[in-house]
Amino acid sequence: MITRQRLAAGVCALLAALAAGLAFPGGAVADETEQAAPKVELVLDVSGSMRARDIDGGSRMAAAKQAFNEVLDATPQEVRLGIRTLGANYRGNDRKEGCKDTAQLYPVGPLNRTDAKTAVATLQPTGWTPIGPALLKAADDLNGGTGTRRIVLISDGEDTCQPLDPCQVAREIAAKGIGLTIDTLGLVPDAKTRDQLSCIADATGGTYTDVRHKEELSDRVGQLVDRAADPVVTPVATEGAAQCAQAPTLKSGLYTDREEFGQQRWYKVDVDPGKELRASVSVADDRAVNPDYGVLLRAVTVHGREIVRGEAAGDGRTDVISTGLRYPKPESDDDTATAETVCLQVTSSFSAATGVKTTPGLPLELTVDVVDGPSGHHDVASFGLGRGWWLLGALVLAGFVAGLLWGWLSRWRVAVWRTN
Repeated sequence: MITRQRLAAGVCALLAALAAGLAFPGGAVADETEQAAPKVELVLDVSGSMRARDIDGGSRMAAAKQAFNEVLDATPQEVRLGIRTLGANYRGNDRKEGCKDTAQLYPVGPLNRTDAKTAVATLQPTGWTPIGPALLKAADDLNGGTGTRRIVLISDGEDTCQPLDPCQVAREIAAKGIGLTIDTLGLVPDAKTRDQLSCIADATGGTYTDVRHKEELSDRVGQLVDRAADPVVTPVATEGAAQCAQAPTLKSGLYTDREEFGQQRWYKVDVDPGKELRASVSVADDRAVNPDYGVLLRAVTVHGREIVRGEAAGDGRTDVISTGLRYPKPESDDDTATAETVCLQVTSSFSAATGVKTTPGLPLELTVDVVDGPSGHHDVASFGLGRGWWLLGALVLAGFVAGLLWGWLSRWRVAVWRTN
């Protein structure tokens, strides 16, 4: 029993090590060990509609204050947290002035819980709902640094400052490639509010959550703040070229880009002999697109010869479509052999629905990893089974022996029955 337990523990440790190696490639561009301090800004809607008393018998504003106090108590020490409001100060009917009503209640930085709670306690539901302007200001508040950056938007209604579409604002923030994520929470939302907040979150790879109870609000905001403290690989913004010759040369890592409708993006990767290139690409349809689309990832030589490809198709049921490829570069007996430049081509067949803006392009995420290639001695498969060949042989032999024993026992029982 002790031996079995030790064996199981060893297997679990091996699997964990393999999983860690796959999740964080050794050559990744981003440094996971020395991350800059994560930054989070909570953006709270303090418009007049927050007076509504439909969350556990109390007002929406009271629920938000309680949630903020609980989250402030539990915020990890390493998180730099700030608070921004929208609709908290202007009480008049001038729409132009109301749409400027966003202010930083508590600056993004090391958290003084007493000061932050005191600032939150002064809030009273007041004015308009300028979500778009608030997001632009919040992005500026979090500007600078390389750590995780997250906006958590809590609102109970639609933006009242059109034509500055907050969903388009979120797309423009994502297009900057600064790795900023916007998560949204809707307090007792109607359908239009839910659609708008979902669109904002989708544009930056964030999440949307319906909230109808105080505990739900506290728990969800706390989860999002804690998530910012988790170590992550920060994508590196890059810009692919229209041709391979002008394409940027990428190292192992995670990259983000934008691809216009009907456009091709080219990137280059150097692969040494005995190494294997592994690449994958994901393209998100962050706006309404026509159904039936696809994405193609090709590895091509600098002379235009295709090496390998990966492709996938969609029918409008998913928001992200992904594909990948692998290319092992054989070992060379020539000591002077140099790295091969492989061109990666990304092409997608999305088309915008009628009336939908085509700029900025669709968000694209490219993963590149150059690892040691497969060994010619240990990884050779027998009939495609590899080392599983031995297991299959053992199972066949065991089945043959079991069949013989069962047949002998059956004949013996029949003979005894006839005798009796």
